[in-house]
Amino acid sequence: MSNKKKVLIISYYWPPAGGPGVQRWLKFVKYLPEFDIEPIVYIPENPTYPIIDQALLNEVSPGITLLKYPIVEPYGFATLFSAKKTKKISSGLLPVAKKQTFLERCMLWVRGNIFIPDARFLWVDPSVKFLTSYLQNNPVDLVVTTGPPHSLHLIGLKLKQQTACTWLADFRDPWTTIGYYKALKLSGYADRKHRALEKKVLQTADQILVTSPTTAAEFSAITQRPIQVITNGYDTEQVPKTTKDACFSLAHIGSLLLDRNPLVLWRALRSLTQENESFSAAFKLKLIGAVSPEVLQTIHEMELSEYLEMPGYIPHNEALVQQRSSQVLLLIEIDHTETRCILPGKLFEYMVSGCPILAFGPEQSDMEPIIRSTNTGQFYPYSAQEETIKTQILHWFNEFQLGTLQSNGVGLQHYHRKALTAELSKLIFAITQ
Repeated sequence: MSNKKKVLIISYYWPPAGGPGVQRWLKFVKYLPEFDIEPIVYIPENPTYPIIDQALLNEVSPGITLLKYPIVEPYGFATLFSAKKTKKISSGLLPVAKKQTFLERCMLWVRGNIFIPDARFLWVDPSVKFLTSYLQNNPVDLVVTTGPPHSLHLIGLKLKQQTACTWLADFRDPWTTIGYYKALKLSGYADRKHRALEKKVLQTADQILVTSPTTAAEFSAITQRPIQVITNGYDTEQVPKTTKDACFSLAHIGSLLLDRNPLVLWRALRSLTQENESFSAAFKLKLIGAVSPEVLQTIHEMELSEYLEMPGYIPHNEALVQQRSSQVLLLIEIDHTETRCILPGKLFEYMVSGCPILAFGPEQSDMEPIIRSTNTGQFYPYSAQEETIKTQILHWFNEFQLGTLQSNGVGLQHYHRKALTAELSKLIFAITQ
């Protein structure tokens, strides 16, 4: 008798979706068959993805069963009024914006108070009906839901209630403690409903999976269900041979939202460009991806605009090239207690790039012990002293001039996607016995 397990994975993000949300389960699905687990992936037939990356279609494992069902998304109707702003609010750029138009405020209010828990809520009941029928004829050992969007956990909740399936709820990000939650202009009723749904999911799923220790600690105060941490990671990528930038480049790859704006970094860079002619002549600041107007305004005020290079969003494979060609990689998280749990997917790609990481985030961030233990860079809170940041950057600049600048990571193999999938497979076999 075969011990092979079948797992139904319910995900909103799937290639050609770009951005970080797609990577986690795309990679798990890639490696699960090596651990005697057959993945079956259920996705929307006609999703509205804010970022498209056609190259990721090449990452999809051949031969997997891919189920699709149509989705009705309210954002689709909203684009009739403002396609640009709808794309921004869908991708996360607007919830923390300080200057909002009346339309933006209205869309944000609807997002938080009507679209509960999010704009994919209309996909829940049709998906439950479709999957209940599918599972009757095609039984599986485990149902997995991955969010955000957290509507997908409601699909798992209802399937659990109707079919008594074994259910694992994977939280790539938290629900009510995520950084932008308080910016959603929630009414008291909406806030209570969000929290009640979160509690119901956490107390009903057979297993909770999270990406950081802080999220595990937060959820353990809500549920007695077992919680396991499996972080995101890096994969073995076919990256073309790259040449290091001739300039001393600091590169940030990904979205720089309004509150990802460490003034101490910009001040340190301004001082270095004004005080050190060699640094000024060699320095380049590369911001690759969406950048909020507020961050750009700060950079302008710090007199750094002449050093700025902004190519916009680039496909994932090109981002890997940029990571390896840059001299220092910037990793910037919002300075808030609610973002302590955030471990960006690019952290792990940065770690194996060979470039030192200069990271900023809140005190007690889950990023700090990983960066420190792997010897891949330096982490600083926003409250760090300007002179401390200048000293570190100048140290790396001197190594750049000597041609010796690189990171020497240790213990990185633990974060390889295959090693993480091995952890996941052990969990899957344990909860489906």
